Amino acid sequence: MSAPTAPTAAERTFQGVRRSDGAIGVRDNVLVLPSVICSHIVADRIAANVEGAVSTPHDHGCAQLGADNDQTWRTFLSLAANPNVAGTVVVGLGCEEIQSEDVAEALQSRGVPVRELSIQGVGGTDECVRRGVEFASELAAARSDEAATAGLGELTLGLLSSHLDATTREVADPLVGEVARAVVDAGGRVVVAGNERVTAHPAAARAATVGDARDPLAALLDRHEGHPPRARGLGRPPPDRSLGDSTRSRGGLDVSAVVPYGDPVGIDEGLALVDAPSRFAEATTGLAAAGANVVLHATGDGVLTGHPLVPVVKVTGDEGTVAALPNDIDVDATAADADDVLDRLVDVANGRECCAEAHGLTEFAITRVGPSM
Repeated sequence: MSAPTAPTAAERTFQGVRRSDGAIGVRDNVLVLPSVICSHIVADRIAANVEGAVSTPHDHGCAQLGADNDQTWRTFLSLAANPNVAGTVVVGLGCEEIQSEDVAEALQSRGVPVRELSIQGVGGTDECVRRGVEFASELAAARSDEAATAGLGELTLGLLSSHLDATTREVADPLVGEVARAVVDAGGRVVVAGNERVTAHPAAARAATVGDARDPLAALLDRHEGHPPRARGLGRPPPDRSLGDSTRSRGGLDVSAVVPYGDPVGIDEGLALVDAPSRFAEATTGLAAAGANVVLHATGDGVLTGHPLVPVVKVTGDEGTVAALPNDIDVDATAADADDVLDRLVDVANGRECCAEAHGLTEFAITRVGPSM
């Protein structure tokens, strides 16, 4: 008798949350979004008092200029529209550049359940926390309690490789690439962060890009030309490095779109590059803004943190990292195959906590594109 075969990616299903726009969420959290650095502690306090609420503390929203300010604005709106978010409470100070009431109005026009308040507008810190807890509790109570069956073809999977040592490039990346291809073959979307890897191999990046994505990719390459790589372990690529070497982490998939940082992905299926650095917190925020509802993070040195809005599944190909951090790594790439990772993704999509979630470890940041005052 032959052994039973594992289900294909297209055959795997999970119980998620169906949003009004048809998107599927794998978490059902209320986002408490500070519109400015000055309100992030209040936002943290509000979220801490409401089950199922999360906050995103950051140092933006005040004294930003031009493109940098615009990018922060776009990121706020896209994060609140991530399918893992059931509703958003926007918390402002009252005198910042990006006003909380403007963010809330823009979200409401997009159909996002939203409440808004500011510290100055309601009479101070204590009153803002009290009323913010009321608003977040209202949104939490209004969440749908009906699970929706979905397949991996409805996921938007985020990919990030950091600390690009040999174990990441040669062990973890190929495994992550197999999973990415399986999700796309099932009809899903994959969004990839890490500009440094793309700009280090411009010829390979151009060769793997198709159709309408070519012009945005050319603009991305021009914008980052000459910038030193910030992904650890990348260094200067060998002149004979092949296309396969530079695209291994995405399964050799062609690039169908290039997504500006802070924007949602504009394709229904396939693979898109997000204009984001490889620094974990900034990259994961960019992936979440693009619409990723779960992220695979290939890490050689074992970055432990996750993200407030999306579960982050840690994958390592380093035996020493697995031995040192057995309860912080979700997938040991030295002993797993693609089916194992797909099973883990389904478990996480079904609500099982990944390691970072179980430990309550999150990190949030928005990348900058220009000077601030």
